[in-house]
Amino acid sequence: MKTRSFTIVKPNAVAAGNTGRILEMLAAAGFTVRALKMVCFSRNDAYRFYADHIGKTFFGELVEFMTSGPSVVAVVEREDAVTALRQLVGATDPAKAAEGTIRRLYGESLTRNAVHASDSDGHAQREWSQWFTPDEIMEAEYHFKEA
Repeated sequence: MKTRSFTIVKPNAVAAGNTGRILEMLAAAGFTVRALKMVCFSRNDAYRFYADHIGKTFFGELVEFMTSGPSVVAVVEREDAVTALRQLVGATDPAKAAEGTIRRLYGESLTRNAVHASDSDGHAQREWSQWFTPDEIMEAEYHFKEA
């Protein structure tokens, strides 16, 4: 059964011009993009999104980073989406991520690790609802054509 997950292409990956490459990796791994938009996190957005990390030593640095430039947020779908997406993005620390994973290829550090991937179905739905209304999440198949 197909399920959905949520991902963010973080400011460092957007600024480096890697958004397209990351989306291509998602498509190659069998993901269908159901919703996609570029956003700029406000401090309130970052606090809300990362509420589970409030009080941790890295929280301030994370908020500063996530508000430093545009990000691309997306709802993606495929079989076992949460698990498959987390495998594709790799370990949180790019230096420990497996070869060929998004974070290994495009991450810079533990905080500036290029992408976010939801860790459960429940978190995915909560996270995407911060950025998308139900009407914005496409039900029909749409495939990008190669140029």
